[in-house]
Amino acid sequence: MKFGHPLAFWAGATITVIGVLLQLPDYVMAGDMHYHVAGMPVSTGMGIGMALMFAGVGITAYGLFPPARSRRPELSNVSIAPLDDARIKPAHVGLLLVMAAAITIDVMKPTAFAFIVPGAAAEYGLRGPLNPTAHALPVALYPLAGITGTMIGSFIWGWLGDRVGRRASILLAAIIFIATSTCGTMPEFWMNLVTCLVMGLGVGGMLPLTFVLLSETVPRRHRGWMIVLIGSDIAGAYIIVSWLASTWASPGQFGWRLLWLIGLPTGLILIVLNHWIPESPRFLIMQGRSAEARAVMRKYGAAVVETPASELTVEQSLHRGSRLVFSKPFLGLTAVVVLLALSIGTTQYGFQQWMPSNLQRLGFSQVDASEILRNAAIAGFPFSLPVALLYGFWSSKKTVILVIALMGGSLAAFALLGDRVADNRALLYVLLVVPVWGISILNAVLAAYTAEIYPTVIRARTSGLSAGATKAGGVLILALVVTAVAVPSVRVTAAIGVVPMALAAVALIVFGPETRHKQLERITAEELAA
Repeated sequence: MKFGHPLAFWAGATITVIGVLLQLPDYVMAGDMHYHVAGMPVSTGMGIGMALMFAGVGITAYGLFPPARSRRPELSNVSIAPLDDARIKPAHVGLLLVMAAAITIDVMKPTAFAFIVPGAAAEYGLRGPLNPTAHALPVALYPLAGITGTMIGSFIWGWLGDRVGRRASILLAAIIFIATSTCGTMPEFWMNLVTCLVMGLGVGGMLPLTFVLLSETVPRRHRGWMIVLIGSDIAGAYIIVSWLASTWASPGQFGWRLLWLIGLPTGLILIVLNHWIPESPRFLIMQGRSAEARAVMRKYGAAVVETPASELTVEQSLHRGSRLVFSKPFLGLTAVVVLLALSIGTTQYGFQQWMPSNLQRLGFSQVDASEILRNAAIAGFPFSLPVALLYGFWSSKKTVILVIALMGGSLAAFALLGDRVADNRALLYVLLVVPVWGISILNAVLAAYTAEIYPTVIRARTSGLSAGATKAGGVLILALVVTAVAVPSVRVTAAIGVVPMALAAVALIVFGPETRHKQLERITAEELAA
């Protein structure tokens, strides 16, 4: 991939890594205090590291931006049909594996909040579910800062994806992962809030961009089920984080801060993996970069065919700005996406976010609570394959409705039973499987569906809107917790998630198109003709 300023990118990445490494000695020296860093002074090395870290991210961002264009680029006449009709090649399999790893690394960040909250509340003496009468700041500010960052980042990265490309935007997110791993070394609570807000900026946009890239590269007959299957690896992130929380990041080991510090190695892994991530051929064609588009298509076994008019000409008359998202042809689709995203957000950052704390409040130890949730995620994980196959070979629209029905039924049961659900451990385990695993698969099908129903010129923006609305649901429920309007109990968090989910199902039935095995440009043409 061509960077706008290659030397600036690599210099910025190197400076960022050095800045992070300068902050680690303070954390290591706190080992004899069980890695409790709260209240420690900011050392000279840490201060220099912070300055280098933020400077490095800025230089890296500059390095990725291409030169500004004075006019709309001429549309390439390369046909996209051979890419859509190509057979699955080893290059496709490699791409799927790389993107699965990228999604896992990305989702580990917001997932970690559920397991960080109890430890952070104890170390800083914050008010939370396990200490509701403390006269201190609420620990809910911690996830609220991070999720607010992801909400803002979703919109920023959506714009970036349509401006500098899908691949370059993913790479910038990896740099931010590295920089903000220092959230685990911050000695003051307000510093945790600032760094986790910045961390959220990178996390918020990377996930939807991976689905956009997959939708624009994978052959249409395999696009749906492959995207959903890869997206279901969100549950894999939950399994990894819950395992770390019950072992290496437990109070007797390296503590809750380790769940942030792993951002350094995982971010470096993402940079290495980016070598195997292509730029979207559709994006390249829309940008007039036909030579690069041809090279990517050949890599994935597609013949390069010149046509009098590209299939993408259906989009030439469309406005490339964000207002197209809310224009008449796409307004109903946007309502479906936003409602479903809000339901996911209120469930993920309400019910799932507070479940480790609620289980401890109901009498389970921290380790037992983490193990219960890990086992629920593992038990549900195998069901991702049949859902992916249903989405790809049965019906995309009906599969989304089916998953909504399963999620809604489980949440309704928790809302009815409340704390009594802990009286029967077998029932608790069974009911937990659906929301713990189901929210991951619902996230996956929404991301896949959103990437299919919008045109290329705004596909990254709308995927960012979907991710942003998901985080907006989280911001809403976390803000209610911070202001003590809503107590984060099992019953309340489950009930809040059910309402937008039901509205989303109705909107999907009315406005949602079927996308199975259709070329993306045909879906757009049908929507414009409706």
